[in-house]
Amino acid sequence: MSKDEVVHQACPYPVCSSSDAFCYNVVKMTGHCKSCDRGYPSKEPMFDWAKDEYPLKDKGFVPKAIEVDVFEVFDEPKTKEDGSYVATRGITASTRQFYNVKTYGDRQEYPYPSGSIKVRKMPKEFYAKNGFKGDELFGQNLFSAGSSKVVTVTEGEEDAMAAYQMLGKKWPVVSLPSASSLKTVLQNKESYNYIKAFSTIVIATDNDEAGERTAELLKRAFPGRCYRVQMTKHKDASEYLTQKDSSDFLYAWINRQKYVPDNVFNRSDQFEAIIKDDKGSMYIPTGIADLDSRILGLMQGHFTVLTAPEGIGKTELMRYFEANLITKHPTVSFASMHSEESKKRSLLGLASYVLQKDVTLQDTETVINDDGEEEIIYLPSYKGTPEEDVIAAIKSFTDRENFYQFTLSIDDDPMSILEQIRYFAEVCGCKYVFFEPIQDLGYARQSDSSLEQFLSELVTKLALLATELGIGIISIAHENDDGQIRDCRMIGKRASVVLKLSRDKHAETDEEKNTTKITVEKNRPVGPTGYGGMLGFDPDTFTLSEKEY
Repeated sequence: MSKDEVVHQACPYPVCSSSDAFCYNVVKMTGHCKSCDRGYPSKEPMFDWAKDEYPLKDKGFVPKAIEVDVFEVFDEPKTKEDGSYVATRGITASTRQFYNVKTYGDRQEYPYPSGSIKVRKMPKEFYAKNGFKGDELFGQNLFSAGSSKVVTVTEGEEDAMAAYQMLGKKWPVVSLPSASSLKTVLQNKESYNYIKAFSTIVIATDNDEAGERTAELLKRAFPGRCYRVQMTKHKDASEYLTQKDSSDFLYAWINRQKYVPDNVFNRSDQFEAIIKDDKGSMYIPTGIADLDSRILGLMQGHFTVLTAPEGIGKTELMRYFEANLITKHPTVSFASMHSEESKKRSLLGLASYVLQKDVTLQDTETVINDDGEEEIIYLPSYKGTPEEDVIAAIKSFTDRENFYQFTLSIDDDPMSILEQIRYFAEVCGCKYVFFEPIQDLGYARQSDSSLEQFLSELVTKLALLATELGIGIISIAHENDDGQIRDCRMIGKRASVVLKLSRDKHAETDEEKNTTKITVEKNRPVGPTGYGGMLGFDPDTFTLSEKEY
């Protein structure tokens, strides 16, 4: 090979599928493709960029390595607007037709399930059409959820088509819009549930740092189901196909490795990492001085339970903790479910803390309708506060999109709360999950014995999950007339922190009636128990605030 020759270049002819078989002589200004055996220049149609990259006149220009896709055209479109399915980079026209990927002149369009489109303009320019958000899986609409035991996930549309073709078009293959889009995709519950429908998730992301991060997050989001294709010979599925190593990819896919358990340690370096990396229990102060002097704050990595008879104010204390996060720690992500009130009521309760005025009820007016009957209409205000002020208050803590409100329907498996919590922790980055009351999750059980058994299993898993994920899980437990946790004593035993609330609802003065005392009954993370402060309820603002003893 002459020193004047630049090898492994892209062929300038659209009818050739080679991306690296062309050789160009910078002195003679001629070239030859070893794949299609065509010389350069010739009278055959060439790409528009060919004469720029491979000059026909001596200008002292040495072409650089070209990062372009080279096409073999099938069914040439009548016009550029029609588009066509084109074989390129080893991917056949029929494969592109299956994924509905068309070529329009110098661009390719990748359609997503919602009708949005990711566009690639050659060689490496991307833009979006039809409201593309990057929160869907490419190819998701082509394979029914759960239609196979196995789904393969790549991190690019070209890789998805290449893998599908190399696997004999037998198994579903979908892709993420990009290497950094997994969290966005998983936050779309439709995409999340789609992946969850498959019992085996084969990860065929790129063999680089970004691909490893994506694989790690998938493993955490879907524990026990993920397998990794060890692509050591080439970087990604597309490269295996273009380098004619399809059989190597197939063998790597067949011999995929399940992620090994990360809960077993026996090497000295692992134990050293535990000491250096584990910073202990993280916490955020509650803002109640006497309570924080005992428990430091709401602990991450622990399960906390608030206990009291019904009607004492457990929900309001939980809301106080949530309001403390949104007003004093606005960057902390958390999720919340108050199953005994509507989503609107929960939002209005938090808005009351922001506005420091009661906006929990919408104003109404009684009018006489056209039939001469009384009719109640809702006004655009809440206890005298204009609706726009209430909405502005709610936007103040929801615009950051780190507050998640969720529900469980009557038909949902109560144990799915565990999956919800994992989702909020791993995908959404939540540090706390609040939900209440815990007994309600088990009341669909047929008997007292099955209820106790269910709650025992649930709280055990909640405690383990809090430790595994390093998040704070805070719930409410009702007490019986004897002051014991109702239905299942295991709730208190498995909790790391138990806060007992008491209030004299029959006191002589309103101030006493509205004063709630907190007692730390259990404090595994820190130790001290006993008096944990008092809170006073202000009916004018519908909020709690700390009181002196």
